[in-house]
Order: sequence, then C-alpha cells, then structure tokens
Amino acid sequence: MNRSSLAQKSFITLIVMAFLGFYSCKQNPKKETTEENIVAEVTNDESKAEIKLSLAQWSIHKMILEEGVDPYTFAAKASEWGFEGLEYVSGLYYEELQAANFSEEAMDNWVEKSKTESEKYGLKNLLIMVDGQGDIAVADEAKRKEAVENHYKWVDAAAALGCHSIRVNLNGSMEPEVWMPASVAGLTQLATYAKDKNINIIVENHGGPSSNGQLLAEVMEQVGMDNCGTLPDFGNFCIKREAGDYYSSKCLEEYDRYKGTKELMPYAKGVSAKSYNFDEEGNETKVDYPRIMDIVLDAGYEGFVGVEYEGSEMSEEEGILATKKLLERILE
Repeated sequence: MNRSSLAQKSFITLIVMAFLGFYSCKQNPKKETTEENIVAEVTNDESKAEIKLSLAQWSIHKMILEEGVDPYTFAAKASEWGFEGLEYVSGLYYEELQAANFSEEAMDNWVEKSKTESEKYGLKNLLIMVDGQGDIAVADEAKRKEAVENHYKWVDAAAALGCHSIRVNLNGSMEPEVWMPASVAGLTQLATYAKDKNINIIVENHGGPSSNGQLLAEVMEQVGMDNCGTLPDFGNFCIKREAGDYYSSKCLEEYDRYKGTKELMPYAKGVSAKSYNFDEEGNETKVDYPRIMDIVLDAGYEGFVGVEYEGSEMSEEEGILATKKLLERILE
C-alpha cells in the first residue's frame, strides 16, 4: 500500500472514530454524573429506610383516662394502626402502681404484662416517658437526690422491658442560672446509675428553661455522657406561661420550634412528632412538618420517630392516623 492510500485510509478511520465517539456521547451523556446521581439516590433511599414510626402512648391518654380503655391494650392498638415501636407513658399506669406503693412486685408485674403484649404483636419497646417522680433540676440538693432516686425503678423497668431510654423532665427553677447547674447535677447522677444498665436518660423540651433549645443543648454539653441525650418534641416550646407553670396555663412566649429542634438534634436519641390539627390536604396546621422533618433528616438522625397526637378537633385514632400518613408521605 502506497503512502497516499495509507494516508487516505487513516483519514477515513479518524472520521469514523470521531463519529462513533460523538454517537456514544449522545447515547450516554455525562455518564459520570449519572452514576453519581444514582449513588446519591440509593444513599437517600437508604437513609429514609432507616426511619421507622412508633406510637407515643400519650396519643391515647383520653381513651385511657376518660373512656376507661385498658392501658395494656396499647400494643394491640399500635399494631392495628401499623406502628413498629412503642413509647410508654408511666403516668397512665399510676393508679395501679401507686395503689401498690410502687413495690418491686408491682413494677415487675407491669414489665411482664407490657412485655407479653409487645411480644404478642411483634413490636419493639423503645422508651418510657416518666412523669411525676420529682424534680430532677430542683436547686435543693436533698430534694434533687430524692427525685433522681425515684427514677431508678423506671431505669430498671426500661432495662427489663428491652427499651433503650427513659424520658425525663427537667423541672426545677425557672431561672436559667439556677436551673442549669441543678440540671447538670441531676442528669449526671441519673445517667451514671443508668449507664451500666445500658439505658439512656433523654430529656424532652417540656416547659420552662428546658424548652429553650440553646439552654438544653448547653446542659447536654456540660453533662457530656454518651447515655444522656434529648428527645426533641415538635410542639413543646413554650418557655413562659401566664401562671408561671410548666404545662397548663396560657402560653405567653414560645421559643422558635425550628431553631430549637435544630439545636437539640445533635443529642437526639428519639424524636417526638407532636401534632394538633390538619387541613383538608392532610397538612399539620401548627407545625410545618416538611420543614421540621428536613431538620431531623439533615442531622443524620436514624431510628424511630414517635407519633404523638395531642389535638382536640379529631378523635385520637383519627389524629394518630393523620399524623402517621403525613410522615409517611414526607418520608416517601
């Protein structure tokens, strides 16, 4: 083959190769970017898959306290409504337990009955919300010690039930400069007791200084224990009430719920999805659920989100199911 024929053949080959390269690019544009997007999509799907829904027993407190529903049907109802985890409320069993003076036998019976029901329906026991056992953040050292020790039996119950945490309140002084050191002392004592039992002590924003996200985050930093954390609640951000109480009277000042949730999420060992009412499209009317759930997910949270309906315009069952449906829609 002469040089002229060779050059002509090489030229034709180059044109063909260029055309094939152009065609290939058109058939598979930005292949690297596409693969990255696929990885991102898979990662997002996996993170979403890590969020499961539990039911906070407070969602049915009217059924129990006003309608006489047996609190031990909690697991049956949660299973019927499609939940995977259970968050107990200690106070809904106090009539029975106080009658027995919270004896060891009474506490063991409570654990056994609750565990039998959860296992019957294949649900996971997650935490116990403990109320009415004394003020962990009270300034008086003797009273604080007594309150902390009153919580020990619930730590033991949580361990026996297979829970990961008990939720406590940080009631005490309304003055931050008094409340903070008392909170740190009380939580440190309780978390120390709970540590060897593999139980977390988690604090809900639940009125007074505890509803100030920045202050509660500072308490967590000062305690500095792996088994002490938070339970961010979407609704409990009232920091000042008319009568100076924690829960009942008219709220005069609220902490920004989105700022507070963001501040508490780095320490979260659970999330309480509080809800009140819904519009015709199924959106919560008081809490911007897509926005607040973005904060939860952006924090890298994995685990259970607990539905806690507290409204009055729907029945408890309707409110529970509306909250669950909204969360499922967001997570999809």
